[in-house]
Amino acid sequence: MHDQPKLQPLERSEFFSDHRASRPPVDGAVARGELHEDELFYTGFENGELATQFPFAVTREVVEHGRQRFNIYCTPCHGQLGDGLGTVVQRGFQRPPSYHIDRLRQAPVGHFYNVISNGKGRMYSFNDRIQPNDRWAIVSYIRALQLSRHVSVNDLPPAVVAELNAEAAQ
Repeated sequence: MHDQPKLQPLERSEFFSDHRASRPPVDGAVARGELHEDELFYTGFENGELATQFPFAVTREVVEHGRQRFNIYCTPCHGQLGDGLGTVVQRGFQRPPSYHIDRLRQAPVGHFYNVISNGKGRMYSFNDRIQPNDRWAIVSYIRALQLSRHVSVNDLPPAVVAELNAEAAQ
């Protein structure tokens, strides 16, 4: 068992004409589960440009799932309000930009997906930690955070306005 007839990776072999034991992948081969044909879903780009739309319908459940993932992965730096005042910032780490600045409020959704996937500045990539559908859910929650700071009373449903008026009257 100790001396088996086998070839180790990158070992020289006389069996093949190129003398390599490791065979190169066949042209056009795709690893199982790695065929990412949906450019929008897997990259945050659409026709080479940052996406301005989500690859699926954003529902309350998607935003709620995004809030949960945001609280796990993002709040240590970005804070629960998305203002960049997370716990690591309070302990001396450089503050990330607030999601509520004009530049980021106007950024397309693909920008946030791309930054989560590939990192930017001091933020490292979460590509291997957060699945694509969870990244999109986080982006939906970031948009909800941004909208929450810049909503007008006129944009709210009448039932919500009535509830707010009732609370203010108490």
